[in-house]
Amino acid sequence: MISGATLLAGVVGNPIAHSMSPILHNAWLAAAGIDGVYAPFRVTEDRFASFVDGLRGGSVRGLNVTIPFKERALSLADRAGDRATMAGAANVLVFEADGTIVADNTDGLGLLAAFAEQAPGFDPKAGPVAILGAGGGARGAAAAFTAAGCREVRIVNRTQARAQAITDLLGGEAFGLHRAAAAFEDAIAVVNATSAGLAGEGQLDVPLEATPAACVVMDMVYKPLVTPFLARARALERRTVDGLAMLVGQAIPSFEAFYGQPPPADVDVRALALKRLEAR
Repeated sequence: MISGATLLAGVVGNPIAHSMSPILHNAWLAAAGIDGVYAPFRVTEDRFASFVDGLRGGSVRGLNVTIPFKERALSLADRAGDRATMAGAANVLVFEADGTIVADNTDGLGLLAAFAEQAPGFDPKAGPVAILGAGGGARGAAAAFTAAGCREVRIVNRTQARAQAITDLLGGEAFGLHRAAAAFEDAIAVVNATSAGLAGEGQLDVPLEATPAACVVMDMVYKPLVTPFLARARALERRTVDGLAMLVGQAIPSFEAFYGQPPPADVDVRALALKRLEAR
């Protein structure tokens, strides 16, 4: 039952129908016995700012923010945590009762948790990391690896100027897509932070064979769970990390920000999400 006391939060993006976030959060809410609902919101790019501004005052407790709004989300906040500031992007907006919007970025926490879970022994300090893309996801990943002590973060993007904007903020080196092989040459990890491969849309044509045998390959896309990018990496016998692990990892601190307590640890939200993915 939804009541006048129900705590409402959600996820905003475009597209949004693929999102597994409502599955995770609503399962946690039910298990914790919290009077809360987590809903998906699809908003067009020209309406995003007015949508966010209209939520001031706390009627909606908070939003997760996904493609393509993470950078704009930070610019709309009145206050930002260190993680969001460092990344130059936000995937969490919290709406305070006094009308203040507070931004955070939990993507990096989710990314590092995913590596710890699916690539045991991975050490971000051991060498350079290459990140594909220059949007909010790439910014969050770059900030996380930098904060974890990675000695060099390489941003690879079709438009090198956008990659350079991240390295100007965080350090590292920018590469055009045509120089991906050079960026991969001695990388300990390669992360796809683009939407290529989402629900079969487009392919990411980069030379994964240029990566060292010990390189870990991750894709932030989780629908399908094994993207063509990850399938190619597995064919090369590289260890892989999937986007669903990152989604769960970033959702845990997001839930706490929205509902004031950590989610129940005994709910297998990954299994619930996998069941939904298989049904689609």
